[in-house]
Amino acid sequence: MEQARDSYRTRSAPGGVRWFLNVLLLPAAIACVATDRGTPSAWPMHVIDNSSAGADGVRLADANGDRLPDVAAGWEEGGLIRVYLHPGTRAARRPWPAVTVGQVSSPEDAVFADLDGDGVVDVVSCCEGQEKTVFFHWAPRERSRYLDPTAWKTEALPASKGLCQWMFCLPIQVDGRNGVDLVVGGKNEAARIGWFEAPPDAHDLNAWKWHPLFDAGWIMSLIAEDMDGDGDRDILASDRKGASRGCLWIENPGPDRADTSRWPIHRIGAGDREYMFLTVADLDGDGLRDVVAATAGREWVYYRRTVAKPPAWESYTIELPADTGTGKSVSVADVDGDGRQDVVFSCEKSEGKRGLMRMKCAKVLTDRNWLSFDIAGLKGAKFDLVQLVDLDGDGDLDVMTTEEAERLGVIWYENPMVR
Repeated sequence: MEQARDSYRTRSAPGGVRWFLNVLLLPAAIACVATDRGTPSAWPMHVIDNSSAGADGVRLADANGDRLPDVAAGWEEGGLIRVYLHPGTRAARRPWPAVTVGQVSSPEDAVFADLDGDGVVDVVSCCEGQEKTVFFHWAPRERSRYLDPTAWKTEALPASKGLCQWMFCLPIQVDGRNGVDLVVGGKNEAARIGWFEAPPDAHDLNAWKWHPLFDAGWIMSLIAEDMDGDGDRDILASDRKGASRGCLWIENPGPDRADTSRWPIHRIGAGDREYMFLTVADLDGDGLRDVVAATAGREWVYYRRTVAKPPAWESYTIELPADTGTGKSVSVADVDGDGRQDVVFSCEKSEGKRGLMRMKCAKVLTDRNWLSFDIAGLKGAKFDLVQLVDLDGDGDLDVMTTEEAERLGVIWYENPMVR
């Protein structure tokens, strides 16, 4: 599978006390002290759904207006696009009410978006393999039928067919006109990052226009973030493979020129690794939002932002514990409630190893070795995008993800922190 990065922000990014730069250390060194709050070796796991094959990432939004995070997920091998409605905090530990909103081939991503602005949230899916198509899954106008699979309608977006293998979709307003636009990224032959411009009538599928922005290799993350502080949202991305691989951001020229101007490309660090999912967060508490990126190796990369305008970065490598798989996703938040940021990461290739953990610095943020704490134990071999969100209403952040290889499915881990 993002990231998306359209995470349920009101719950997944809480405030709290932050730590600050220690002026007695070297300029790049940031002091902090890690503590273990006495958690068990693995967190309790709860299954939302394990009825199909190839659960491939979760994207969150409040789809039904009850102020609880609902889930969109694609099942790659099963060919299903499914929505799960949060059943309330008391019932969250049981399987959630679900609906199959469409059946497609090789889905890699599914994300919520109210495409036609009717107040009922639709779903967009991206397909790789031979399908190479973006699909719209139209929700029923009658809210009472949201969980009725016969009330949903699936249509292919004509402008997307055959362009490339589609991997990720970011619904945002780009040009200030009509409804929500779609920033998308693909992989392999003819892969690109670009955006589909929404027409006045979103149901006029032939009127959606494609605007390519960047020739890519294998896009993992797409995040809407105002990188240069000019008031509009740029596109932060990780490109996993190919000549242009690396972490980068694509500068939005503004709504008046979005569909006519070339968007400038800016690199963050070197393209010397196979970058997986990334996230953006103020890791060091200095008021500037940093970039944290997983890699397909035995490490993740901390790009510490040093200057707001124009953005400038220092890069540091943090090693994964020895008993884990290879990196897949990272997410940042204060998970243990001590006022300091944790990094929660997921792994692939973790058969017989640990595939979901959290890390906290022991002394200095830029040290290569951090303290690590288990979350998932030894179950699960191929985890995906990590979402941090309070699912049981107890005030701390739980971990939601999917696991594909051992068919754990759509799952979440209950935060057991002792307060």
